[in-house]
Amino acid sequence: MRNRRFGAVPAALLVLGTAGFLAAQESKPTPISVDELKRLVDQKKDFFLLDVREPKEIEELGSLKGYVNIPIGQLEARLSEVPKDRYIIAA
Repeated sequence: MRNRRFGAVPAALLVLGTAGFLAAQESKPTPISVDELKRLVDQKKDFFLLDVREPKEIEELGSLKGYVNIPIGQLEARLSEVPKDRYIIAA
């Protein structure tokens, strides 16, 4: 999916809550649209953009500015890199 402002936007974006969700499954992931993401960016909301795709997928398809890539297969071992006090948007 392409958007003039965001470039290549992953097809699935989820708001996961805080990193506590990842560790304790405190709540359910909530899908977020590109328009909702744009609103968060425009409002300068503080969130952590986590891209769980493999580097090759990002190279081929692109991602959003400011993302942090932790491939899904490495996520459990690298949870310490995910902030616990910010909302996490995962792609």
